[in-house]
Amino acid sequence: MQRIALINYGSGNLRSAEKALIRAADGASEIVVTADPGVIAAADRLVLPGVGAFAACMAALTARSGVIEAMTEAVHTKGAPFLGICVGMQLLASRGLEFGETPGLDWIAGDVKRLHRDDPAIKIPHMGWNSLSDVADHLLFGGLRSGETVYFTHSFAFFPKDGRDVSAYVDHGGRFPAAVARGNVAGVQFHPEKSQAVGLDLLARFLEWRP
Repeated sequence: MQRIALINYGSGNLRSAEKALIRAADGASEIVVTADPGVIAAADRLVLPGVGAFAACMAALTARSGVIEAMTEAVHTKGAPFLGICVGMQLLASRGLEFGETPGLDWIAGDVKRLHRDDPAIKIPHMGWNSLSDVADHLLFGGLRSGETVYFTHSFAFFPKDGRDVSAYVDHGGRFPAAVARGNVAGVQFHPEKSQAVGLDLLARFLEWRP
């Protein structure tokens, strides 16, 4: 049975993410909530959640001794599939521009920037259901369809330097990436654990994804 490391660094919606992964796995995968570098390095797949500010989440992740190194070993040395959720996706960036400049993991080149709006009727934070567009033909995201709705809650978004790293978009006062992927590394700005059947289907696909 494959083991999924749901990384606990004090900045994620862990309980909801764990419950959703357990439902998606349907007994075929072991879901382990952990900050143990040994468990993370040996995991078959990794999920990094995240809620809050980029700088605070990056600081919390860095403060867990050996966790980033273990993630790097699992993902970049062993090739384990990785999924970042919300700020967990944003941390893949080169840097976050929230309350100053904070270096990210730099696994996918790009910046995390504040959402902008031209229409004062558009509310920031972006909270609630919104439709995906321009969904890429990708092994992980191919089950999503343009026009399908998923749940968002954020004020910043990740803008990769290379547009080919974007797997889906969303529009809220402007168009920005809703999903990214490069090799065995992927991320979603929305919350699959709050996106009902669509989110569970995505998590199930992640558990079977062979990059």
